[in-house]
Amino acid sequence: MKIALGADHAGFEDKDRIARMLRAEGHEILDFGTHDATPVDYPQYGYAVGEAVASGQAERGIVVCGSSLGIAMAANKVSGVRCAPVMEPYSAELARRHNDANVLALSQRLTGWEMTKRLVRVFLETPFDGGRHAHRVAQLFEFDDAQRSRTLRAIETGAVSDALTPKELLGASD
Repeated sequence: MKIALGADHAGFEDKDRIARMLRAEGHEILDFGTHDATPVDYPQYGYAVGEAVASGQAERGIVVCGSSLGIAMAANKVSGVRCAPVMEPYSAELARRHNDANVLALSQRLTGWEMTKRLVRVFLETPFDGGRHAHRVAQLFEFDDAQRSRTLRAIETGAVSDALTPKELLGASD
């Protein structure tokens, strides 16, 4: 698998370890840096990995910063990216199974190396379930004028009243 990696100065050590681990397993790595503790701006690395994944240059991406949060927010600005910041395996699994996450965000400061390895493994090995989740994932990129109008109406009334619910979730049959 071709995997894009990126990290800021607070995450480069884990990013470099992940790169070595994945190369040893036969994965092709696109390493966008950074490579040392010189302070840099994390958004640039989140954008680079996000663009590599969204454009098809990489199948998946992994970003690392101090908390995982800022770099995830940056990656998610790229259209087509579904970046999930996770700190335990079940969230990593659900991010793939239910949300088809294509970028994983990790925290070097809050997550030990053994857990980081496990999260990477779960992220790369877990398939997307599709099915009832596919239409929801598609909605993540449907925020257009009509959706914005529905959302503003919901804010004005204090409730979402026109959300669609698949019949199979309600137990109804045709």
